[in-house]
Amino acid sequence: MIDRRTYLCTAAALVALLSVTPLFAQSKYPAQPIKVIVALPAGGGVDMLARTLGQKLSANLGQPVIVDNKAGGSGQIGMSQVAKAPADGYTITISPLSFLATNKSIFKSLSYDPETDFAPITRLVTQPMVLVVKDKQKYPNAGAFVAAAKANPGKLTYASSGDGSPQHLVGLLFESKTRTNLLHVPYKGGALAINDLLAGTVDSVFAVMTEAMPHIKAGTLHPLGVMGQNRSQLFPQVPTMQEQGLANLSVELWIAMLAPANTPAPIINQLNRAVRDAFDPEMKAKLAETAMDVATTSPEELRQMISREIKLHSELLKGAGWVPQ
Repeated sequence: MIDRRTYLCTAAALVALLSVTPLFAQSKYPAQPIKVIVALPAGGGVDMLARTLGQKLSANLGQPVIVDNKAGGSGQIGMSQVAKAPADGYTITISPLSFLATNKSIFKSLSYDPETDFAPITRLVTQPMVLVVKDKQKYPNAGAFVAAAKANPGKLTYASSGDGSPQHLVGLLFESKTRTNLLHVPYKGGALAINDLLAGTVDSVFAVMTEAMPHIKAGTLHPLGVMGQNRSQLFPQVPTMQEQGLANLSVELWIAMLAPANTPAPIINQLNRAVRDAFDPEMKAKLAETAMDVATTSPEELRQMISREIKLHSELLKGAGWVPQ
């Protein structure tokens, strides 16, 4: 027979268990839609990746994954919104390298800190870059473009997706290595920069291959050189800059996923696993067709990469004579 004291203790334990169980149920992640903020306009490579990956993550996690474009301020509007969001895993970002590394050297005052305001989840993909022009007759190759730039200092224009963007950084690097002076024209996204190149408003774009590829295939844009160690498998006929005698013009870009700082580690790890599962062979092949190579990492590896890239981009910008604005 159970004595009174044992009965009371058992009853109390049961009540405690019943009161805790709902908390565990409520803490299951994800229990509501996840918002992915992309600090760029719709239509560019980062946006395309976010929407493609979002569909896979939605199926894997059992909740809608909604992409929300917050363009402007060279990424500061969208990235600041993520940095200030609750650290609960329901607001994350898919960001280009420039917003995490270059912006810290481009701006005197940045509305977020890439190293302390975010919890890295994983790098997603890497991307090559290519210099493209519309006027193939005037600029048949990289050497002709350099010659024209030297003959017309400060007049040849190149468009970018904003101050601190990959296009801007590579433009500065190009000027430094070729001893030329180009005129930078910033836009609010890579797609907008490409559109104005197609319209003849600007002379060139140091483009992310993903954004330039459809126009290269269509013959409406002419590639002058790949900004990498190797030729693109998609366009093996396009030489690298180094093959054309322009050394030290290799830049590796990548896109990553991050959450607000202090997001619980179990949520970060769950998102990391979900991303890896989403990159199945079919999706990898689909992304390869858009010049994106899957290159996932652990959260800690991404944290270290961000720190290294911040230092590297700072050195590149100082070497190019860039003064923070």
